[in-house]
Amino acid sequence: MQSSKNKNVDAFYRPLAVQKTSAEIINEARNTLRTLRTQRPFTPREEHRKLFGSASSRTPENRPPSAFSLRASSFESVESRPVSCARLSPLDHKPRLLSSPTSNEEHPVSLSKPLVDSEKIRKVSNARSRLFRTNSHGNLLGKGLNFEEQASMGDISGGRNEKISQKLTVQLGIKNPSLQLTCNEHHNKAEGEQVCSRTADMTSASPLMSQSDQAKRQGRPSSCPDNTDWIKSATKTEPNLRTNETEEDENYWNMKILPVLQELENEDNVENLCHACTTLYQALEKGNMLGKRFKRRTLFLKTLYKLVDVASDPLGLKLAKIILGLKVSGKNLLNVCKLVFKISRNEKNDSLIQNDGILDSLLGVLKAEDLQANTEAFLYCMGAVKFISGNTSHLHEMVSKGTVEILVQLMKQINEINENDARFSSSGHLLVQLTATLRNLVDLPQSRCKLLDNGAVPELYLMLEKRLSDKDVCTNVARIFSKLSSFNDCCTALADCSRCYVVFLALLNKHPKKQDLVVRIIFILGNLTAKNDQAREQFFEVQGSINTLAALFQTHCEADSNHKLWKDDGNLKALKHPSEAEDVLIKLIRVIANLSIHPIVGSDLATNHHIVALLITVLEYKSVNECEELVINTTATINNLSYYKVKNSVIQEQKLYIAELLLKLLMSSNMDGILEAIRVFGNLSQYHEICEFIVQRKVYKFMIALLDAKHQDVCFSACGVLLNLTVDKSRRGILNEDGGIKKLIDCLRDFGPTDWQLACLICKTLWNYSEDMTRAVPCFEDDDSNTLLLLLVSFLDEELALDYSFDSDLRDYHKLYWEMEFKPVAQKLLQRIQK
Repeated sequence: MQSSKNKNVDAFYRPLAVQKTSAEIINEARNTLRTLRTQRPFTPREEHRKLFGSASSRTPENRPPSAFSLRASSFESVESRPVSCARLSPLDHKPRLLSSPTSNEEHPVSLSKPLVDSEKIRKVSNARSRLFRTNSHGNLLGKGLNFEEQASMGDISGGRNEKISQKLTVQLGIKNPSLQLTCNEHHNKAEGEQVCSRTADMTSASPLMSQSDQAKRQGRPSSCPDNTDWIKSATKTEPNLRTNETEEDENYWNMKILPVLQELENEDNVENLCHACTTLYQALEKGNMLGKRFKRRTLFLKTLYKLVDVASDPLGLKLAKIILGLKVSGKNLLNVCKLVFKISRNEKNDSLIQNDGILDSLLGVLKAEDLQANTEAFLYCMGAVKFISGNTSHLHEMVSKGTVEILVQLMKQINEINENDARFSSSGHLLVQLTATLRNLVDLPQSRCKLLDNGAVPELYLMLEKRLSDKDVCTNVARIFSKLSSFNDCCTALADCSRCYVVFLALLNKHPKKQDLVVRIIFILGNLTAKNDQAREQFFEVQGSINTLAALFQTHCEADSNHKLWKDDGNLKALKHPSEAEDVLIKLIRVIANLSIHPIVGSDLATNHHIVALLITVLEYKSVNECEELVINTTATINNLSYYKVKNSVIQEQKLYIAELLLKLLMSSNMDGILEAIRVFGNLSQYHEICEFIVQRKVYKFMIALLDAKHQDVCFSACGVLLNLTVDKSRRGILNEDGGIKKLIDCLRDFGPTDWQLACLICKTLWNYSEDMTRAVPCFEDDDSNTLLLLLVSFLDEELALDYSFDSDLRDYHKLYWEMEFKPVAQKLLQRIQK
């Protein structure tokens, strides 16, 4: 029978015209055109926890430090307001010196006649500077003005005392300034020292006492007015304090808080200090004293800051939790974040971190504090969160506490920063920590769902576009996408972004030599193009996409070839794992194989001299024993391209040379490699030159021998080559050699009931072989003929042939192939044998 004239006998290389069902997944391995799978790139674990790993592109001088000293003196007694980024415009007018006013009017002063001598000016300047410096530190009464300084202030003009008094009243909030001005009015040094000494004594009591207790201990002379308001005003360092403290609040302080603070001041045992801190936090929480609206907050914090000098990580965590609970800001927020960061660098503290619940405090900072005012604090806070996420036992807790949502919102804020903004560079350091944390979190299914639900994918793409020059950020995002693209729903979300391929190709062109970034981008593209034809077409339509792949292919092929020469010279022992260049090539060739499934893209690639030449080069210098996955992927890609019979196909031009290269793979002991080589021969054997090559080089004997492999896919591919060979009458006799007929019948018996595709191919091959039944010598021996007759009768009985124990999809799949492929050919073959 001439297969070209019989519609029931399809050439091996033709796709079967069968409607797909979900059960066809089991048939994926033998499809003529196939996508390829590969392992996700491996990310080595950093030995030491740092803000930026050893592979970071940031130089030490261009990045914040991971190691630093931190002491109690690093904290500020009074929190300073963040420096504003706004710059004030210079004044248009020139400043004028003011004379001592004799009225409410101001008069210019001649520069040739100084108001007072230089010594007096210096004294006044020093006094005023110390006054306001002391006030800015919130400790006015702890260091009062001495008599000389007060007298110097009065020397300017006696008429200004009233104005100075008013000014102090406004600036310091003093209700009764007459006490402060006593020294100036009487010019009595002894009396001034007595008043100032009394003032210092009043503040020498413990700042942790209640105000009423301080007043009772010190007493007040009858000549001095009541200074309670002054003390309150002097210790008032924050604008939102709860000024109207109730008696209940004061009692709670004295009963619950003050004893614990006194214990902290007097205790030396670290374990007792930790217990006291736990008790203190619980008391503050119960008394609603956390946050900023706490009257004694500043003085309270001073005690905590002193304990930072105790070299204890457990104590440091408990202090940090209280300090963060009191909502510190500015430099103090930065330092407490550094404290937690420093502690979390040690993996041994992971259990402490989990037990103390410091994660809630850190997430509170990221969620509630102002990013613009606290960028550096956010950096170390985020660094600590990154270290926590590095321990897999913490991941579920982190997800349950809303970490993913908080990080996505923070990422959106950072993405709003313009590239010309001064904060753009520093926010990049923060993004390295943020993306590294997300990379750890995406291992959990819950995290992946939350990322998709909160719109993280478009934000990550936007980040890549804005940070193309930041290798660290791009690599971390690539690691996130690398993990996400391994899951179907996430892969769909990645492909839904219209500019995803533009962004990925821009990264490849920007950083072609950064292996850890390139290999992940290529892996992502391989996953995206493995899913559907639309993704393949979209990638192909991006200008320069194939040229980018070809350039990377060329670069890494040369690198791998040079590496092989070096290894062959005995300078390097054989590696168990692929080299960096091999890893890129494996995943890059997979992209080409996946793209070639699309008929338009595949036809174009088959005519691309550069791509095909590079594929052939890999087969020339690489053996399957050196790098199995690379050689097998290359052969599979050539198989896909060999499917297309198009004008100017490079595969057709080089088919004989390719067949020669595949012989060494056929002779190997690697069954996967052998299978891929046979598949290529299955496509190429439609050409007369290749059939002659197979006969002359005795390759058909190898195909017959493989029928004994007891491996369905191997038998399927080998039978396909034999089918194409037997199309020509002159080559049908090869099946008589080495027991070819008997082996085909054995394969039909062994695999027919579970694989009707293979059974169909066997029947087609036997049909070609038995076409001339009128010759004197029968085609089949009696035993073979009887066995074949019984098998065909049995297999054509639907009730006997079809196994109804399968699930519905698998049963439908088998029935479909039995009815449309096997049954028509088997019926005709049975009729021929029966005659």
